[in-house]
Amino acid sequence: MPHHSAPVPGPVAAVFRALVLGFLVALAGPVRAAEPEGAALTDALHATLVIRTADGGRRLLGSAFLWGDDGLAVTNAHVVGTATRVLAVFSDGRSREAEVIARDDVRDIAVLSFGESMGRGLRPAETTPALGQSVWAFGAPLGIEFTLTQGMISHLGRQVEANVPILMLQHDAAVNPGSSGGPLVDAAGRLVGMNSRIADGSRLFVGMGFAIPAAELARLVPALVDGTLDAMPQLGLRARPVDARLARALDWQGGGLLVDHVEAGGLADRAGILPGDILVAVDGRAIGAAGDLAFLVEAALPAREAWLDVRRAGAGERLLLDLEPPRMRLSPVGIGNAPSRVTGYSLERLGITLDDEGRITRLTANSLAALAGVAEGDLLLALNGAALDSPAAVAAARELRIEEPAVILVRRADGSTQHVVIDPWEGGRGLRPVGGANVLDPDVVVF
Repeated sequence: MPHHSAPVPGPVAAVFRALVLGFLVALAGPVRAAEPEGAALTDALHATLVIRTADGGRRLLGSAFLWGDDGLAVTNAHVVGTATRVLAVFSDGRSREAEVIARDDVRDIAVLSFGESMGRGLRPAETTPALGQSVWAFGAPLGIEFTLTQGMISHLGRQVEANVPILMLQHDAAVNPGSSGGPLVDAAGRLVGMNSRIADGSRLFVGMGFAIPAAELARLVPALVDGTLDAMPQLGLRARPVDARLARALDWQGGGLLVDHVEAGGLADRAGILPGDILVAVDGRAIGAAGDLAFLVEAALPAREAWLDVRRAGAGERLLLDLEPPRMRLSPVGIGNAPSRVTGYSLERLGITLDDEGRITRLTANSLAALAGVAEGDLLLALNGAALDSPAAVAAARELRIEEPAVILVRRADGSTQHVVIDPWEGGRGLRPVGGANVLDPDVVVF
């Protein structure tokens, strides 16, 4: 008589199945996240561009990516600098000139136009990025074109510059000088953000990159293209957060920003703001951190004015701030109307402030002189061959109108001398170096 095994009781069978499954999983190794499809990343690669100067020198500026299907591309404003035309290189080897049709230097976004479709652009991801989500960065780090690196989202909303109203994605996909303007994509090849910054303190990647989120690009780029985006106005003031030490000294526990300096004739000056004022709120919304002011000012732009609550000499004041920003559009799509050419500069407008000996006591960040290689503390020995060997010569140099490329001879802090050419009108040189837009976290913020 054949022997029939008794059925295993249900609970015992469930335990047995769980043990077997656990054994098989252990053999297979840890569970891995879904890998991206090769075709998805290949499509994203085809939409990635390398941006070079259009002056014949083909100097590397950074990266970009196709936006939509109408012949537009998006990159960082610091990539294109003051150029009105750039050269875009495609992954298949094609090169095409593009016109810079719009640029927002504060939000660090620029739009390029080819005048015709150049292929399919990247589509923004449909969902909000998640902490720990895998991402892939395309670009030309250190000039190595069409490079792909992998990382994950390490923070969902980092304001890296207090005067810029954008919360960036922080990630650890390797980005380096040349990566700026390149796309950050998800496993399906959809746009997550635009790589724009690396961490301060190092010119090279140290484990933290920052990207403008795709949702912000979807909000800002169309408004840039149609000319409806309001520029972030320069308020003309320097201020610092009221920390615990300042609060004790000022006998004020309400937070806000302590005004260090007000630029004569600026928006803050016209509103009646004074050094020593504490900016407390904008349109009734409290300023809790330095970066809040930028977001509150941006929110007030449609109304063209904002009410500032300030504390002055122990009492409250309410001031009206006029906000009438210029439009950001440079020229209509497909039409080569460049901004009017500036015909002359002073040393001050180039970014240089001199003392009576000819030493640079202040150099405006990202100014034409700074981009050319001049440094704060340099001693100007000669301007266009004329020696600056007396206070009178220095005074004359301050008043000089520079209408052609200028050559200055400087003595560095180490005693060496060097000629520096400043040419605001040259198409390719003098632009902001790639990778120069690092995170800033100073105590004093310029608005």
